[in-house]
This record gives sequence, C-alpha cells and structure tokens, in this order.
Amino acid sequence: MTAGSGLVHAEISPDSFKQLGGPLEILQLWVNLPARLKMTPPRYVGLQRDAIPAIVEDGGRAVVNLISGFRNGKDGPIRSLTGVFMSTLQLRAGGRIQFDGLRGRNVFLYIVRGEVGVEGQNIAAFQLVELSEGDMVVIEGRTDACILFGHADPINELVVSQGPFVMNSEDEIRQAYAEFRAGKFGIPH
Repeated sequence: MTAGSGLVHAEISPDSFKQLGGPLEILQLWVNLPARLKMTPPRYVGLQRDAIPAIVEDGGRAVVNLISGFRNGKDGPIRSLTGVFMSTLQLRAGGRIQFDGLRGRNVFLYIVRGEVGVEGQNIAAFQLVELSEGDMVVIEGRTDACILFGHADPINELVVSQGPFVMNSEDEIRQAYAEFRAGKFGIPH
C-alpha cells in the first residue's frame, strides 16, 4: 500500500475469524517516502502467495520470496517508487544466501522465526538487524528460519511523525490533520 497523499486504512478480519478465531500472523513494515513523493496518489495492491516469485537457491536450502526488486532474472510484483528491495527468506538449517550490491544502502533483516547467523553473530527470532557497511551480506540458517529482508537507498531527510502521519515538517503534519478533518482522505473500507 502506498499511503501517498492520504487515505484511511483499516485492518478488517473476516467474520468467521472474528467468531471462531484461528492462527494469525501479521507483520507490517512502513517505508517512508521522500518529500518529492509524499503527495503521490494512494495505491493498494493485494497479492496472493502464488503471485510472488519463489527463487530457490543453495540446493533448495534457501528460498527468496521476491516482493519488490530484482534477483536472478526475476522482478518482484510490487513496483517500488524508490527502488526498495523487499523479500521474505525461508532458510533451512545450514542454508546460506548471499546478497550483493548493498554499498550505500540501508539494509535490514527481521527474524520472524528461527535463528540465523549474520556477520559472525547468531540472531534469534523477533530481532531486527540493521546493516550499514559493506557491499555484501551472507545470511546462514542456524535453524529453519523465516526472515524479512530488505534494502533501499537512504532518504536523508527530516522525518516528523505524529499519530498516523509521517511528513517532513511540523507544518506538513498540521496540514495533514486539517485535510483529514475536512474528509479529504475518504472513509475506511
């Protein structure tokens, strides 16, 4: 979802889930836009798992689910406005995966399940790792693991946030609240 110039968003579960419950796993990642793109028209793309390329590597011990960006001749289905690479990684114990071309980019990984090794460090589930130096990273599965992995060029702009709004100045935050109160963001669906 690109919030861009503004929309109202609500997480809505199906009635069956509300009544009966069941397993639920949600991981939301909010990625900032540079000032020049803040007023981009809002956009939402819903994808089913089969629309996301699964790139098998390391003899089947590693799978890159490519959400955004390019890898091994494949494009992810989400077109980033700023060149964000985003993926989930499935690693078997002992599986290894390498990412190159990272110099100057903000690089992160979040371990959803399992334990991985990165730059000689063992990292357990629910940990966020930010990498800032070097051109390459190797991620090794210490156990079977699921990881959110991404990288992007730094924006290097002031960030001002308040409530649900992220802008570049206090004046822009006040304007966003005024537009929200005036009904310019629509209604939740």
